[in-house]
Amino acid sequence: MVQFNLPKNSRVLKGKYFKDKTGSSNLRKVHIYRWEPEKNENPRIDTFEVDISTCGHKILDILNKIKNEIDSSITYRRSCAHGVCGSCAMNVDGINTLSCMKSHKDINGDIRIYPLPHLKVTKDLVVDLGTLYKQHESIEPWLKTKESTLQKSEINQSKKNRDKLDGLYECIMCACCSTSCPSYWWNGESYLGPAVLLQAYRWISDSRDEEKKRRLEKVADKLKLYRCHTIMNCTTSCPKGLNPAKAIGSIKKMLATSWKLI
Repeated sequence: MVQFNLPKNSRVLKGKYFKDKTGSSNLRKVHIYRWEPEKNENPRIDTFEVDISTCGHKILDILNKIKNEIDSSITYRRSCAHGVCGSCAMNVDGINTLSCMKSHKDINGDIRIYPLPHLKVTKDLVVDLGTLYKQHESIEPWLKTKESTLQKSEINQSKKNRDKLDGLYECIMCACCSTSCPSYWWNGESYLGPAVLLQAYRWISDSRDEEKKRRLEKVADKLKLYRCHTIMNCTTSCPKGLNPAKAIGSIKKMLATSWKLI
């Protein structure tokens, strides 16, 4: 029987325990993944007792409180704090989400915060999204027309065609969907993943774009597209309520019937 062992330095150890010093009776235990690249040490889970009565309702509020009042060395991404930028994506209570949108009131018991899964950890809750961004760039996510660049007139679009973009343009590339997808875990270098494929479909669907055929040809690959097995983790985890699985299915359908559409 084959036995698989993790490298010794990859095992997550029990870390520091930060006990509350305020005397509050309204405490939550928060367990946070920690790893510092400059130290030759295993990753660890630090535990913080947090006074929730002096903290906002969101997970990001808890992280800010910990960084500002308990341990300033904790590292994570944040920006708008309104679910628009996607910077604060992480795994909370076992689900990929935006920490600025996830309420700690929705979590029973201890709160557990990890970086997005199956990506290289840069430090603590920060992961390397370089591959995802290169894949996004590869689908050329901008409007392509054959008109002269000197043309200054607006490219009009009917309301019906504009409505086709609903559920697509709202994607903020937070990577919650792609990092919840088993196919992307194992084929991340070749499979574009749900986030990038949803973005590809957004431009394929745009009536103003004149490169639909070329865009379809670029993703029509058994590794880039057809590694999707409709597991639906992507749709379940999307914090914006989008449906990447449906977008991927629509691309497959368009390729199967492309003689009618192009």
